[in-house]
Amino acid sequence: MSAHTKRHPTREPLCPTHVKEGQKSIPWRNAFKKGIEEFSEIGLVLKGGRSKAGLTQKQLAEKIGIKTHHISEMEHGKRPIGKKMAHRLAEVLNVDYRVFL
Repeated sequence: MSAHTKRHPTREPLCPTHVKEGQKSIPWRNAFKKGIEEFSEIGLVLKGGRSKAGLTQKQLAEKIGIKTHHISEMEHGKRPIGKKMAHRLAEVLNVDYRVFL
């Protein structure tokens, strides 16, 4: 004899980019306003690339030969990313260097 099992209701995806029919999409800068206020846009790119690569700030700093606090300063927009640094970051993060310029 089979027992009755309780079924959980299915839910809609909780993805913030999921747009229902009839809704208008919003620019990404509006969706991530808090992140842009805390980090620069280039800093968000760096942080995202680092996160995607599964690296900590310390690990990334060691791979490109700089101090850890320099990575933090770049992510927070307090230190510019020059062309040479963009090339070094791009090589480690496996992205095009132009995303950092």
